[in-house]
Amino acid sequence: MKTYDWVVVGAGITGTALAYELAKKGFAVLLLEQCATPQNATRYSYGGIAFWCGTTPLTRQLCDEGIARHRLLSGELDADTEFRELDLLMTISTDTDPKAAAESYAHFAIPPKLLSVKEACELEPLLNREAIAGALTVKHGHIHPEKTAQGYIQAFVNAGGEREITKVVQILPGQVKTTTTTYHSANVVVCAGGLSRQILKSSGIPIKVYFTHAEIIETLPVDLELRTIVMPAEVKRFQLEANSTLVDKIWDEPGNEPLPPILDAGAVQFKDGTLRLGQISRVLTDPHAKVDLNKSEGLLRNSVGEILPALRSLPGTWRHCLTSFSGDRLPLIGAIPGCPSVHIFSGFSNPLVFVPPLAQRFANFASTQKDEIIPHLSPARFEKLGVRN
Repeated sequence: MKTYDWVVVGAGITGTALAYELAKKGFAVLLLEQCATPQNATRYSYGGIAFWCGTTPLTRQLCDEGIARHRLLSGELDADTEFRELDLLMTISTDTDPKAAAESYAHFAIPPKLLSVKEACELEPLLNREAIAGALTVKHGHIHPEKTAQGYIQAFVNAGGEREITKVVQILPGQVKTTTTTYHSANVVVCAGGLSRQILKSSGIPIKVYFTHAEIIETLPVDLELRTIVMPAEVKRFQLEANSTLVDKIWDEPGNEPLPPILDAGAVQFKDGTLRLGQISRVLTDPHAKVDLNKSEGLLRNSVGEILPALRSLPGTWRHCLTSFSGDRLPLIGAIPGCPSVHIFSGFSNPLVFVPPLAQRFANFASTQKDEIIPHLSPARFEKLGVRN
């Protein structure tokens, strides 16, 4: 009976990147995913790499490492991640002072530049000039997240890794039980994004990682050209995440909706001409909760259409996934307290810039190399603080 060094649970961008880096270090690694074609946050991501947004020495370092990694990743994986750098345009609502909006970003590693309404519309001709008071702009990395994950998987297999499609039922010391068989491994790392909490809870392992239900509209390829990535200057999702983690115990009670949903009106176009429009974020403590797609689609189209009228009626499909986050906007990485062989690599609020460098660092750390960052991201940090009980 084969015993692996690592079983990685989840094949989104977090699991595929980490599985690859572990296999590259020479570990025997098994990657488990419950769906042959995952419908996860990686699949429906905007693909943005916010390498400019570091606000602390730690996040600035990770942003620098992340963008450097992305610039080389296609060559290393021998797969086109469609990496490029685009103009990010952050629209300022008409009831907001543009100078105050710009000042709120002054402490970022690369503060965005303030644009007048005229300048913003010159940069993005599809904008509705009557709906904004101005905009902020900064260069923003962009990839095709699904193609990047597939590139990681192929490189992982080429490095000797193994992959199975099966659903994890329970994690025990030295074992991972699935719907098809039981796998034996010295270590397990859960990279299941919004399902991470549920998977660990079913195994009797408490963890302070959370999730929102995210909804977007995905269009077919269109001839219309969106030149920039458009997002609101005030991203409501981050405050929603912070407020929803204040009482941890409600997350173990399915059916709770501690806060009303929020909507961030944005849009991005991929190289193949498809677009992703808007994002509704719902705090529903049941990962399998149902939402009214018809009502959601109307809200998404109206909000995006206010800013970008030409996109309002484009043929598209409502999509839904779970996105994970932690209580302090930093990911949870490392051994889970009380379960030294069970690890987590999840809870990324800014995944596409942080995952590649942290996957490398985790693999180095697993190889007993010293790392100055991984210990600071341990899930034990919340236990030490004694907060969010």
